[in-house]
Amino acid sequence: MKKNLVIPILAISMLFVGCGNNSTAQSNSNTTSQVSEQAQTNNQTENKKVDFSNFSTAMVSDIGGINDKSFNQNSYDGFKRLNQDTGAKISYKESQQLSDYKVHFDALRDENVNLIWGIGYLLSSDVVNAAAMNPDQLYGIIDTDLDGKVPNNVIAVDFEDQEAAFLAGYIAANVTKTDKVGFIGGIPGRVISRFEYGYKAGVDYAARELNKKIGIETKYINSFVDDSMGKASALAMYNQGADIIYHASGNAGQGVIEAAKELNKLAIGVDMDQSYLAPKNVLTSTVKRTGDAVYDASYKTASGEHLGGQVLRYGLAKHGVSLADPNENTFNLMPKELYEKATKDIEEMIVSGKIKVPKDEKAYEKFVSEL
Repeated sequence: MKKNLVIPILAISMLFVGCGNNSTAQSNSNTTSQVSEQAQTNNQTENKKVDFSNFSTAMVSDIGGINDKSFNQNSYDGFKRLNQDTGAKISYKESQQLSDYKVHFDALRDENVNLIWGIGYLLSSDVVNAAAMNPDQLYGIIDTDLDGKVPNNVIAVDFEDQEAAFLAGYIAANVTKTDKVGFIGGIPGRVISRFEYGYKAGVDYAARELNKKIGIETKYINSFVDDSMGKASALAMYNQGADIIYHASGNAGQGVIEAAKELNKLAIGVDMDQSYLAPKNVLTSTVKRTGDAVYDASYKTASGEHLGGQVLRYGLAKHGVSLADPNENTFNLMPKELYEKATKDIEEMIVSGKIKVPKDEKAYEKFVSEL
């Protein structure tokens, strides 16, 4: 992430709360309180100057919907916190199919929403097209840098997903008993490749430390919503010898976690702490703080800052991505020392650049060749 988000994100860089699930809300209630309290403290002066009740922001979900227990839900939490902390007006449009994106963007423009967010790279072209047609309307897009070609009325937010995925792979390699782990992705693309190759690199790095070979099976299910496909693919992978599967498949990942629970295997969640879905079977999760991103950028916009035309980038260094905080079951599934090594020693090496985590196949092949 660049200069624009450093200070605010440090102020609110704590775990979010998933909406619509009592277990999630309970497990993260302390964190939400801390985020809101810190945001109010840091921004007290600004709140006196800015009438946030005159500011409105809204999100268009991707086809996973706002209750996907993952990416969209995380993002919507940021909107809810913004409303609670400042009184800003929030709303959302939930997409069921790809053709809904344009319809929703048009509807929110007609509703005179100040800042309209597209949640997920799948909405990139629709955001860019809407921005071109409506140069006086401000848009935001999550999970893409638009290849660096960001219109002046678009805020692009991107994440170094591969960095947290590396930590997940490192832990998986140290925990596996079969020396075979898996990765299940949703729809292939540049974003999901970051998860895949970061994870594989983490597994390979740990395997070198352990002086053994660990197999990695990969499967793409071409969906972010089909949890039955996620479950079927995970069951097959587990039955073929994998004992830990990391998924980056949105709502479909609930099927992966259900398969782990059914066979008493282990899964690694994505985007938010998914341990509440199967406390004894979710080894850890990689967290992507999209909620913090929309909160921060929306707050700054309401305060008069112009973020259009910029890419705001989040990685381990700015706590935009991370492993989930440990819970009461974490150290029943892995040694505490392993978690601490991953989140301290290995993370520090990534942040310092000593470990250069690959985000695509070409970089991964180079990484492996230099191990």
